Amino acid sequence: MRRLMTIFRFRAAALALPALCLALFPNAAFGQEPRLTPRVNTVHPTLPPGSPAPDFDLPGIDGKNHKLAEYQDPILVVMFICNHCPTSQLYEGRMMKLVSDYASKGVGFVAINPNDPKAITLSELGYTDVSDSLEEMKIRAEYRHFSFPYLYDGETQSVTQAYGAQATPHVFIFDKERKLQYEGRIDNAQRESLVKIQDARLALDAMLAGKPVAVPHTPSFGCSTKWKSKIDSQLKELQKIEAEPVNLETVTADDLKKLRTNPTGKVLLVNFWATWCGPCITEFPSLEETWRMFRRRDFDLVTISTNYPDEKNGVLKTLQAQHASSRNLQFASDDTYALQAAFDAKWDAGVPFTMVIAPGGKVLYQVQGEVDLHEMRRAIQANLENETYVGHPAYWAAK
Repeated sequence: MRRLMTIFRFRAAALALPALCLALFPNAAFGQEPRLTPRVNTVHPTLPPGSPAPDFDLPGIDGKNHKLAEYQDPILVVMFICNHCPTSQLYEGRMMKLVSDYASKGVGFVAINPNDPKAITLSELGYTDVSDSLEEMKIRAEYRHFSFPYLYDGETQSVTQAYGAQATPHVFIFDKERKLQYEGRIDNAQRESLVKIQDARLALDAMLAGKPVAVPHTPSFGCSTKWKSKIDSQLKELQKIEAEPVNLETVTADDLKKLRTNPTGKVLLVNFWATWCGPCITEFPSLEETWRMFRRRDFDLVTISTNYPDEKNGVLKTLQAQHASSRNLQFASDDTYALQAAFDAKWDAGVPFTMVIAPGGKVLYQVQGEVDLHEMRRAIQANLENETYVGHPAYWAAK
C-alpha cells in the first residue's frame, strides 16, 4: 500500500511539473528562452526611465573638459561607445547618420568611452587597430571623421557607473528637463542590412512629436564594459606571454621564395630586421603586439633576422628579450643580397623591411623603413576572414 501511495504521489508531481514550468516560464511552451528581467546587473545597475541625467566633467578628444550643462539642445543623446569593439565600430556610421538627421531638429549628441584600457587584454583587440586610451580615441575619431564630441571616462568610470552602461554601444536619450526617456540599443541588428526596428529613431521621433516613447528600454548588445575590476586579467595574460617559448630557425633562398608566395592560407606579416638596426628594435615590440592581437584569427607573423649565421646567439638573445614567440627565422648564409633577391627582386635597400601578404602572394602593405602601425593594422584587418564577423573587413576597407 505504501508503495502504491509513493508511486501515486510521484506521478502527481510529474503531471504538475509542466504546469508549474509553464506558469513560471510561459515562453518555454513555444520553444523560447524564459524572458529575463531587463536589468540583472546589480553591481552596475542601469539608470531607470524617468531618472535625471547624471552630471559629468570629462576630457574630450579636443583637449578640453566637457560638462553636461554645455549641451543645451531640447533633447540629448548620450552614447557609450569605444574603439576596440567590432560591434561599436559597425555602429559608427549609423551614429553619424543620426547626428546628420537630427542635429538640425534640436537633438544634441555626445559619446563617452566607458572602458579602462588597462582592463582590456590583447586577445580582446583582435578586431581593431587601437585600444581605448584617450590618445587612441583621437586616432579613431580622426580616422572615421566623427561628427560628435567624444569623451573619456576610463580614468575613474564614475560616469559610466552612474549611467549603468552595460555594453558598447549603449544609448541614453533625455528630454528638455534631462529626464531619461529611452535607453538601450540603437536598433535591433548589429549587421545594418538586417535592421528591422530603429529603436533610437523611434524614440527621437516620438519625443520630437511630443508623444511618450512607446518602448523606453531595450537591451543593449555589444562588447561588455571593461571595468577596472578586470585589470588583473591583463597582467595574467602578460605573464602567459612571457612564459611562451622563443625559437629561431634558419631560412634559405628557396624557403624565402616559397614564403613570398604565401601558401599558408592566412594574411602574413613579414618583417626583416637586424640586431644592429635601431629602427628595427624600436618597432619590433609593436609588431609582436600586433601578432598577439590578431593571432586568433587567420593571421601570422614571421620575423626574419638578416644577421650573419654566426650571430645566431645574439639574435636569439634579442628575441628572448622581446618575448618574441612568433615564428622567427635567420638568414642561413652570409650572401645577404642573394637572400634579399630571393624574397623580392625589387628590394634593394636595407632594414627594416616589412610586407603584408595575402594568401596567394598579393602585397597588401609594404614599407622600407619603420611601419605606419595603424595603416598596417588597417590593411591587415581589411583582408582578414569575413566569416567570423560578416561585414567587419568592409569597415576597414572603406576609406
